[in-house]
Amino acid sequence: MTKSVAIEHPHAPDTHQDTYSKTVFGFWVYLMTDCILFGTLFATYAVLHNKTFGGPSAGELFGLPFALTETLLLLTSSFTCGLAMLEVVRFHKKRAFALFAITFLLGVGFLVMEITEFTHLVHDGNSWQRSAFLSSFFTLVGTHGLHITTGLLFIIVLMVQLLRWGITPVTMKRLMCLSLFWHFLDVVWIFIFTFVYLMGAI
Repeated sequence: MTKSVAIEHPHAPDTHQDTYSKTVFGFWVYLMTDCILFGTLFATYAVLHNKTFGGPSAGELFGLPFALTETLLLLTSSFTCGLAMLEVVRFHKKRAFALFAITFLLGVGFLVMEITEFTHLVHDGNSWQRSAFLSSFFTLVGTHGLHITTGLLFIIVLMVQLLRWGITPVTMKRLMCLSLFWHFLDVVWIFIFTFVYLMGAI
């Protein structure tokens, strides 16, 4: 944060202050452990994606336009989350709240599409029990979906705190962690879209 903002808003947190820095650093450490988790799941999928056990392959199951729509929803939500954080830094509470609300709705839309895809696959007899390929697919994409669900709950909690307490050093710190988490999930999904859906359609 610039010095001018700190002067205009004396309650803005000092990003070099120990508590703030340690919290953000600790959250980065958590994200790195999540990187290891997803790296393991990607490696598992890479090994098993051809183990269809006589069942359908990725190219036969996944619709690229559907996955592309999911991607656009999540990318847009990441953009609105970034805009929301800019408004937080400027201490524009109402604008930040509105942008986080849009981020939440886009995230819900993405999650609904993901659940719809899973439901159709299971209904057609292509559940995680069908083959090693589908087991690795459901585990990888499902883990990301679980993280999205956690992120949506995170957004709800912080929106309530934003309404109740406004932009304080505590809420700003928590919103920063939320922003890091949401952007991280966006990056993970880009890899999923590329390796699972895009390469599966080739």
